[in-house]
Amino acid sequence: MPLLQNENYFICPLFVLLLGILRQQFSYEFKGSTDGTARVWEIETGRCLKIWEVGEVARQICWNPSPDRPILAVVLEYDVLLLNSGMGDIDIQTKMKELLHISEPGATEDAGDSKSAVTWIQHEKHDGIRMKHFKAVSSIEWHFKGDYFTTVVPSGDSKAILLHQLSKKHSETPFRKLGIPVTAVFHPSKKKFFVATKKFVHVYDLSKVEKIQKLETGVREISSISIHPGGENIIVGSKEGKMCWFDLELSTRPYKTLKVHSKDITRVTFHRTYPLFASASDDCTAYVFHSTVYSDLNQNPLIVPLEILRGHKPEHGRGVLDCKYHPRQPWLFTAGADSIIKLYCH
Repeated sequence: MPLLQNENYFICPLFVLLLGILRQQFSYEFKGSTDGTARVWEIETGRCLKIWEVGEVARQICWNPSPDRPILAVVLEYDVLLLNSGMGDIDIQTKMKELLHISEPGATEDAGDSKSAVTWIQHEKHDGIRMKHFKAVSSIEWHFKGDYFTTVVPSGDSKAILLHQLSKKHSETPFRKLGIPVTAVFHPSKKKFFVATKKFVHVYDLSKVEKIQKLETGVREISSISIHPGGENIIVGSKEGKMCWFDLELSTRPYKTLKVHSKDITRVTFHRTYPLFASASDDCTAYVFHSTVYSDLNQNPLIVPLEILRGHKPEHGRGVLDCKYHPRQPWLFTAGADSIIKLYCH
């Protein structure tokens, strides 16, 4: 399907729920849809390269960050699918078939609980892995090395945060008494783990599995968090249109709180290499900011608003559902409830 192009963005007229993280080595974009499919698109030509009929609403998708593991994680309601995207050479594809093969179903063992948190089984139709969770999954995030990943089951019990290791097909639930989590992310370079509940962000040391910080946001309800590539600053988006910037070495309270949107913030995200971050909202806008983080600890980060991106139309009270930066270019992708993906390249 061709793309429409003008000087500011490309438009892809597809019904989209969430926009996927771009593959670092390839010019591809992955999207999940309420039509029960997941698709890979080539950015340069707008061609749809591959379609998976998953049979359910694809609620979230996430590329594996490792260049040697072209794997896509697709969140359905109670299940997570790990799919081979088919990218890479013959050697990579051979490794992917071995990595995504399960000889016998495996389940998380929880002492004193007759029901396992997650079961790993082979997905014969798509030649991948289906991970069956005991309750609905709200989000998924990969570790930067590409072997570990986390899923969030906002149930409020001891199985709410799960850590998985792909190479061993193993899952565990190391965190207890968290409240109801919203999302969780890994530190980009250290053994730290961030769990956002409705009002707080809990920071854990994974080597000891202990809490080392508790960040107080002061917002009504957190919706999204993103970690700066340097690892010492984070941004938090809320359901009241506020965005909080934390300097982890400075304080457990926000260094700066920005009231940028009139409706719920649905996603906040840092660029991997450029000093940029962005927020998306149900008010049908995305805000782009320039952010400078200094090596001098006595100098506070510099945050400068750059652009307000408009163009999506409201649909059933929803606006921009997700936004992601291209890993190498200063391009921002947004996915709207109006069935449109847009690429802003200026």
